[in-house]
Amino acid sequence: MSTASTLRLELSPSAVFAGLLLVAHAAAAVSALLAVPGAAGAALAALLMGLGAASAWTRALLRGASAPRAIEIGPSGEAVLVRGDGKRLPVAAVRGAGVTRGWVALRCGRDGFLVCAGMLGDEPLRRLRLWALWQKPPGAVARGQLQARG
Repeated sequence: MSTASTLRLELSPSAVFAGLLLVAHAAAAVSALLAVPGAAGAALAALLMGLGAASAWTRALLRGASAPRAIEIGPSGEAVLVRGDGKRLPVAAVRGAGVTRGWVALRCGRDGFLVCAGMLGDEPLRRLRLWALWQKPPGAVARGQLQARG
């Protein structure tokens, strides 16, 4: 991709998203303890909490070599997820509920990635939402096309 016309959106860690991931996995762990008695339930609960911690570490706090660092949107509308290890993976937006005011869900092959409001500033998140909805870089929209009606 040409860097002159490529939009690069740098991702920031989100402590709020990490907390939500941990709370959701803690709820699953409690459910496992209630549903499965004994050592098996305790082991399952521990595994669920470990999964929550690993998810929060890589997906919300963006730690680790393979954690996402940026999203680049090219002039023709193609997008890539840039990881910490240098790998560049093509991404596509998840349509429908995958694009809201608070997040944009991206599909990377068989994997997925959720970009939350805390990971990008207001304007970069708006640009990502525009790309996700239109599959075009934000600058490709004609002037006056998105003006509010009064």
